[in-house]
Amino acid sequence: MARLLGIICCVVLTGSAYAQQPKNSGSGSIQSYEYQLVTEGIDIPWGMTWLDKKTILVSDRKGELRIISNGVLLNEKVTGLPELRAEGQGGLLDVAVDPNYAQNNLIYFSYSGLEGEGQGAHTSVVRAKLQDFKLTEQSVIFEAGPNTTKGQHYGSRLTFDKQGYLYISSGDRGNRDVNPQRLDRDAGKIHRINGDGSIPKDNPFVAQKDANPSIFSYGHRNPQGMAMHPVTGDIWTHEHGPKGGDEINIIRKGANYGWPVISFGVNYSGSSFTELTAKEGMEQPQWYWVPSIAPSGMTFVTSDIYPDWKGKIIVGSLKFAYLVALELEGDKVLSQEILFPDIGRVRNVKQGADGYLYVATDGAGIFKIVPSK
Repeated sequence: MARLLGIICCVVLTGSAYAQQPKNSGSGSIQSYEYQLVTEGIDIPWGMTWLDKKTILVSDRKGELRIISNGVLLNEKVTGLPELRAEGQGGLLDVAVDPNYAQNNLIYFSYSGLEGEGQGAHTSVVRAKLQDFKLTEQSVIFEAGPNTTKGQHYGSRLTFDKQGYLYISSGDRGNRDVNPQRLDRDAGKIHRINGDGSIPKDNPFVAQKDANPSIFSYGHRNPQGMAMHPVTGDIWTHEHGPKGGDEINIIRKGANYGWPVISFGVNYSGSSFTELTAKEGMEQPQWYWVPSIAPSGMTFVTSDIYPDWKGKIIVGSLKFAYLVALELEGDKVLSQEILFPDIGRVRNVKQGADGYLYVATDGAGIFKIVPSK
């Protein structure tokens, strides 16, 4: 666990993009980077995944699934999406491809679905085949419950691990005092399922009465970033705190991450809801932010295109409209560096199949980070 307020790096304006000069670690020369616009035309690009090195599948929260091919946003939209509730923070959310997509054409997407019990919506996940611009052979493989008419905290990131298990983040749906700590409710959890929606036999609560078997960890507020560590295979997440207390966590089987019993944040009014930042039996974050940065999207850098960032985590900030690069030593976060101030409200950041970093922003477009010439 650690915290650092961060230092804004020197940036200079170069045409329509900012150049970013990383700090020299003393291990050789450093490289400058800039961001270039790939496309506009997607209001809130919530999820991004790659069908191949030249084709990006992007979800627009308002309820559209779009394709970017060779850097061009295609006019034709993917058809066949299920009914969803595009209100508040809900809508069409994350999207991921099957580990064997090249052979089976399977994709997965999460959304504020109406399938669960009760009025309103909750986080649902569909598996389908993508053929041309049509979704076929659809099946709902996950439906969180119970539903609620509240419009916030769907969580909803999707990530596969090295064994092919699918992890799904579900926010507390605005009911912090009930959902996160109850194992008979899906909200405020990280779930793990097989690609067909069945439950892995070694999930931690499979044999526990009155516990939902898909739950892998609990005590989460609103995880909107999730990625697999490329070396260890661990699943890392970040989640929104209230006012302060955004966290980065490594997801452990059956672990309780404490929300709302422990937190480094306070109510939005500034009043306190807990005096505890630690408690026996509850996990401590690898990193936390005070004040909040409102993190959304995260990726591990493995590409040789970015020698100065290789091995780091890149996280987006909705609140401050920048990227954060986190230095790691094993499973410890040592420090942070702020990149590209004012790039826009970062909804997602991913390393693409072509090795480049892509940054999706609300309203401003999708950008690619490239070495400066």
